[in-house]
Amino acid sequence: MSSDDRQAEGSAEGGGPEQLALIRESVRKAKVPRAKPRTWRGAALAGELPVARVVVNKGVLHLDQFFDYAVPEELDEAAQPGVRVRVRFGAGAHQVRGGRREGGRLIDGFVVERRAESDYSGPLAALADVVSPEPVLSAELLGLARAVADRYAGSLADVLQLAIPPRNARAESKASPEPLPPPAAPEAGTWDRYVNGPAFLAALAGGGAPRAVWTALPGPHWADELARAVVATLASGRGALVVVPDGRVAARVDTALTALLGEGRHALLTAEAGPEKRYREWLAVRRGAVRAVVGTRAAMFAPVRDLGLVVIWDDGDGSHSEQHAPQPHAREVLLLRAAHDKCGFLLGGTSCTVEAAQLVGTGWALPLAADREQVRTAAPLVRTIGDGELARDEAARAARLPSLAWQAVREGLKTGPVLVQVPRRGYVPRLACERCRTPARCRHCAGPLEAPRERELHCGWCGRDEPAWHCVECGNTRLRAQIVGARRTAEELGRAFPAVPVRTSGRDHVLDSVPGRPALVVSTPGAEPVAEGGYAAALLLDGWAMLGRPDLRAGEEALRRWIQAGSLVRGQSEGGTVVVVAEPTLRPVQALVRWDPVGHAQRELAERAELGFPPVSRMAAVLGRGEAVAAFLAAAAAELPADAEVLGPVPMPVTDPGRPRRAGDAPAGERWERALVRVPPGSGAALAGALKGAQAARLARGGGDPVRVRIDPPDIG
Repeated sequence: MSSDDRQAEGSAEGGGPEQLALIRESVRKAKVPRAKPRTWRGAALAGELPVARVVVNKGVLHLDQFFDYAVPEELDEAAQPGVRVRVRFGAGAHQVRGGRREGGRLIDGFVVERRAESDYSGPLAALADVVSPEPVLSAELLGLARAVADRYAGSLADVLQLAIPPRNARAESKASPEPLPPPAAPEAGTWDRYVNGPAFLAALAGGGAPRAVWTALPGPHWADELARAVVATLASGRGALVVVPDGRVAARVDTALTALLGEGRHALLTAEAGPEKRYREWLAVRRGAVRAVVGTRAAMFAPVRDLGLVVIWDDGDGSHSEQHAPQPHAREVLLLRAAHDKCGFLLGGTSCTVEAAQLVGTGWALPLAADREQVRTAAPLVRTIGDGELARDEAARAARLPSLAWQAVREGLKTGPVLVQVPRRGYVPRLACERCRTPARCRHCAGPLEAPRERELHCGWCGRDEPAWHCVECGNTRLRAQIVGARRTAEELGRAFPAVPVRTSGRDHVLDSVPGRPALVVSTPGAEPVAEGGYAAALLLDGWAMLGRPDLRAGEEALRRWIQAGSLVRGQSEGGTVVVVAEPTLRPVQALVRWDPVGHAQRELAERAELGFPPVSRMAAVLGRGEAVAAFLAAAAAELPADAEVLGPVPMPVTDPGRPRRAGDAPAGERWERALVRVPPGSGAALAGALKGAQAARLARGGGDPVRVRIDPPDIG
């Protein structure tokens, strides 16, 4: 109720309902005077609601607001809330001189609402055109985009560019299929292997909103299990959304859903589909013809009707982190949707991230896992090879593979293919204790210690020198650089097994699947193809190359990659074996041997809570030239939460001009610095608001060196 309505109601006390109705009608007429027609440049404007509130596709923080435009009479019918429009925007766009408007350039936007009056006191520019009468921006999607922009200190326009795919006129002109009735609730199937699996499906089919963190058993059944959760949700008359890391995983879930539902009952939103097909599928979802969606990262914003379940698979995969501003993570977006729509939530994977462990630890979600007997049956046998064994092994020194690995390959090739996982090249060293391999960390902020040639030992986060380091575990004062890079073994394997085909899968050429015949499959992490019937064995080489990354998540990521590869191997009951070349005493290696990713994540979470690391704390990274970063932090200091802690700034490595640029990289050849701003739980929103305000004020002034802000940076090592 407006202030005028409240005033009218107050003055009508004791006057009866008829008098109150008359006063309200007079107030309404006073708000929308109709004494004379409205015009713009001599043309008539819309008689009803002549003002369109528009969000323009201009992702600049100091322009992160709505703009009012006049609606010409000829666009009155088409310019409805949610449609795409073209408007004049820029210098002079809202100025009229001598009866003619000057300045501004055409830019795309979306109509947010139609209004009777504008808050802007000057003359309004008019809508230039309605691009399409298709309403693509709903109130629900607008609210979600606004929440994501605020959480990540970004602009609404940037989020909408991620959420709404580009228009394709041919796809838009095609009618969507008629919605089909809900399917029947599915059988539990292999969900029976999980303690609360059937109950979870029953809750979804009954219209409930259960929230669970699912640790999937190794093997090929996870796609069918995920599909059954979707079908159970559809059976309740609601929609479901599944977000996966890449197109290969999406294809497996797509196949499983098609087997349960048949053709045309769900949409597949991936980049591989092409712009026309992808937009046609997206429109079918928005129009309500399809209520189930499977897709990659961008599908996290899919406008599913009556959303009953959101699912993210393998949330630790870096593909879930958007590289375009404001760089949201799919997991956090789906958490926002689950809270806003009060729908079910399922975070699944064969491994477990610390964020997933935190959801369970706080009681927000319940664990969904199998008992240890089921795990032992489904998981392969894991054997380890440490540094001591490598040093004594003549075969390892001669051919880079220890004797145990050769034996596992020979035995595995008798019954099927063997997977060989080799880390990518390019990992940089991290320092650790020479005796016990405990990572070397700063005493002040627990950041990783570095020792470049031009400087003494210092912290990579806060920049403090550490001249008298000693290991907190064993007291040793000597450091070692952990192994760097990948050791390609395809040639050695080919020479050792000349009668066996050797296939490779990596960044340049990723295999989706391989036959169940004997073969050696050499793959980089994340590119492992699925083997028909499962691999007979797997070798996980150069474990130090993965554990030695200068990243807070090095151990978690190594375990995730190992379990991901091990899940493709046959179970122990079928003779499946995994050999990992890494120090057996290390926590991630022990977690792999026990096949206990949840326990590893819980211990990691406890350590991070003690040290104040994310996700227990919220963190933001500020990057730019040293002077620009210092000035930015000084400007933001007044608005930062009182409990905020600034770490650094410290110099960032100079970007190699020949290396592909990534989000957050400094321009080639430039020396940038990075500062980290850390706040405890409960202050994350204040941190994002303060940094967004400082960035908006800096941009409004114009000029100066660029400064980049990222909330929840994935790599803070």
